[in-house]
Amino acid sequence: MRVWALWGSVVLALVGAGVARADVKMSGTFVADSACPATQAIKSGKNPGNVSTQTGQSYQLLAGNKDEPTHYLIQVPGADPERRWVKISCGHVTGGSAATTAAPTGQAKPSQPASGKPEYVFALSWQPAFCETKGSKPECKAQNPGEFDASHFTLHGLWPQPNGNFYCQVPAGDKANDNPAHWADLPPVDLDANTRAELDQVMPGTASKLERHEWIKHGTCYGKSQQEYFADALNLMRAVNASPVRDLFTKNIGKQLTSDQIRGAFNQAFGAGAGDRVRVSCLVDPSSGRRLIGELTLGLSGPIGPESKFADLLMASAPTGKAGCPKGTVDAIGFQ
Repeated sequence: MRVWALWGSVVLALVGAGVARADVKMSGTFVADSACPATQAIKSGKNPGNVSTQTGQSYQLLAGNKDEPTHYLIQVPGADPERRWVKISCGHVTGGSAATTAAPTGQAKPSQPASGKPEYVFALSWQPAFCETKGSKPECKAQNPGEFDASHFTLHGLWPQPNGNFYCQVPAGDKANDNPAHWADLPPVDLDANTRAELDQVMPGTASKLERHEWIKHGTCYGKSQQEYFADALNLMRAVNASPVRDLFTKNIGKQLTSDQIRGAFNQAFGAGAGDRVRVSCLVDPSSGRRLIGELTLGLSGPIGPESKFADLLMASAPTGKAGCPKGTVDAIGFQ
């Protein structure tokens, strides 16, 4: 009898493992566009603590419930349990992807949106806020009030669209190494000395080999060389950091800004309506509970090159609709 009970436990464990494997591991950030129930289970809707997402708040994305998900599994700090399911209509993903793709050999080719025009998401970080939640990263340990990232936007990435346009003609071994613990095992990025120096300044995450990840996942679908991909991204960064948008942030370090103020600064800098192409993402400082502005994601459309006008690329893209996080603090450099 005890043997059969043991065997039944093994069967149940295997069945449970099979259910777990049905989930599709994902990475990135889920940004809530509205307040939605965050449930422990999809089918039953069980929701201990009646937890809901907060509009504009960012959550770590863990998984989808299937290849074409209807629900995302996210981490909700302070909930019990913290791993919760939300409907995909509740928000949007930034920098997110399934950990596996339909092409097991990684031989995807660059794809274009249905419009025929190249489209991109351009992601800018406010590094002090990022480091409040990633204090162990080398670039965060090295924070200094005199450094570039204390008073400028930093580069997260330039992502060809549509979402899912990842890992174009990338070997399976490189895809397998594309997680933060193994970014150093990815092939080095080949840049000229000037571009390398500027990238190390504008993308502090190069201390963690972020540029290798960005190239493998997104740059391989850009249709240009590594040198051109990063040079184009840095060109775009210069335009934003030389604009009233950066001035707005530096004048309000330690204070709160609303998404309307941020969008208004884009209108001032790049023309009426430019702000409608901007989403604001916030994160929560785990030590203080403060809501911090962590990232801006911008829609861009059209060929990008050395002579491209940032305002033209921005205005050619479709409006994003909701602004994302309604209000957050512009964090100061260093751990608060």
